[in-house]
Amino acid sequence: MNNKQKLVHFFKQSSTIISAILLSVWVLSCDSNAIYKSYEDLKDTNWYVKNIPSFAFEVKDETIPYNIYILIRNASQYPYNNLYVTRYIYGPDGKPLSSRLEELTLFDPKTGKPLGEGLGDIFDHKVLSSQNFKFPKKGKYTIKLKQYMRQDPLPFVMSVGISVEKPLPTKQ
Repeated sequence: MNNKQKLVHFFKQSSTIISAILLSVWVLSCDSNAIYKSYEDLKDTNWYVKNIPSFAFEVKDETIPYNIYILIRNASQYPYNNLYVTRYIYGPDGKPLSSRLEELTLFDPKTGKPLGEGLGDIFDHKVLSSQNFKFPKKGKYTIKLKQYMRQDPLPFVMSVGISVEKPLPTKQ
């Protein structure tokens, strides 16, 4: 390999490493307002009704409102345009605070085009479940997600999760 080829090879390797670092910094900075974010991978990309992922997190400041998002990762082969999920929130004492049925739209109903962020045939969805939710006190809270579709198991759902975030300051 001559010097010119070595230099080209070096720049290709360097640009790949720099691109990966920049992408990592960008991804991490996007969720800087999250106090909690977690996914649970589903075995064999099937979500069974009996599989109810549970996410426990600490609320240290009960004076501010939080946005709660449901996170879904699915393959493009998912057979429906939407996904019904029941979201349960439990307080530090283990008692239920709220539950609600959510309809998450994963594909455009008219065009069938996948929504969310995608790469290849895998798509990530971040759907607002509750805006400005006030936790009543400091402590450990739990959110559980249960699929509420007629099909059991529900195929091509790879993972589910939640993100609890402080609202971003409004731009003026």
